[in-house]
Amino acid sequence: MNEQSRRSFVKNSVAAGLGAGLPNVTSAASELFVHHVLFYLKNAGSEADKAKLLEGLNKLAKCPTIKMVHIGTPAATNRSVIERNYTYSWLCFFDSAADEESYQKHPIHDDFRNNYSQLWEKVVIYDSIGPKR
Repeated sequence: MNEQSRRSFVKNSVAAGLGAGLPNVTSAASELFVHHVLFYLKNAGSEADKAKLLEGLNKLAKCPTIKMVHIGTPAATNRSVIERNYTYSWLCFFDSAADEESYQKHPIHDDFRNNYSQLWEKVVIYDSIGPKR
């Protein structure tokens, strides 16, 4: 799904009342939007490229609508269902889909894409929304 399609999907899902009928979902204030990105570097063995991407992710973490962020690397777990070929995991939480949309449009996010996208060969994004627990 390209960025424009993803944004449209999020916007339409919120407008359609995504989460209706789920327990504890009574308003936008009770939802949690999770944005999880796996970065696969072009030069996965390059410590310089890893350091550069980490620098960018730390800058991106300053985006004001992010409530919590986690930057991780593959854990040393060993089960067949675990994906371990990515370089960095970027996991952030927002109070609402609207806050995540603001993050997508924020100049910090634009700068991140413009200044660091040449480092990765692909990204995989998982967005989810559901009740806060």
